[in-house]
Amino acid sequence: MVTAEHLEQYQRDGFTVMRGLFSREEAARYIDHYMALRIKQAYPGDFSGVDPERDDPLLRYPRMIHMHRWDEVSLRWLIDPRLNACMTALLGEEPFAVQTMLYFKPPGARGQALHQDQYYLRARPGTCMAAWMALDPADEENGCMRVVPGSGNLPVLCTERADTTVSFTDVTVPLPDEMPVVPVVMEPGDVLFFNGSVVHGSGPNRSTTRFRRALIGHYITGSAEQVAKFYHPVLRMDGTPVELGISEGGGKCGTWKTVDGRAVVELAG
Repeated sequence: MVTAEHLEQYQRDGFTVMRGLFSREEAARYIDHYMALRIKQAYPGDFSGVDPERDDPLLRYPRMIHMHRWDEVSLRWLIDPRLNACMTALLGEEPFAVQTMLYFKPPGARGQALHQDQYYLRARPGTCMAAWMALDPADEENGCMRVVPGSGNLPVLCTERADTTVSFTDVTVPLPDEMPVVPVVMEPGDVLFFNGSVVHGSGPNRSTTRFRRALIGHYITGSAEQVAKFYHPVLRMDGTPVELGISEGGGKCGTWKTVDGRAVVELAG
């Protein structure tokens, strides 16, 4: 499944897309499954329950987190052999699985400011990886993923406040002008793989009729010895638990400065 072109892009940019890794029919079944679950109100790990009376679309359809801990369909997807094969080829080793997420992103919903996953997961040594699967067609109108090519080689950057009128999260990372942010247009069943340093986010859903649902798995490299407490218990890709340590604190972060006319990152803190 993973070609030389996929490997080259992943090593250069920190991300690559596997087109049609899952079928459209599978994506449609996942939509039905998670919409039915969301209608049933709150679950462990929800940061907010459903509130159909509120104007904010994200309160009517809040994201779901760690579904694999109580939902067998989510667990089976998280450790699916197709995901495992792709990540093992890209990483050079089998990963450990630590999280599932489901973003509904209904019409009118805010996006998420640019960020890096390693800021949250703090996998040590090594980094984390995301498998981001589109369940609906995702484009710029309904708030598709946006990534920064080449950012997969950056350290974790120092954060600053985000604009919460367009982002549901309140922190972001600054970028120099020469690092473009590019949209990743995807079809149902496509999976975007990216490492923990890749700067990514999404814009608001400006469609009036279309959701942009996505099923996400977070993983850490199989050589990692620690991950942040929120992501325990850690699973092998056969679903069995593995004992790892808890990483504490954020450590140093990168800030931008100009050297000889170009932007470079300097570690601080």
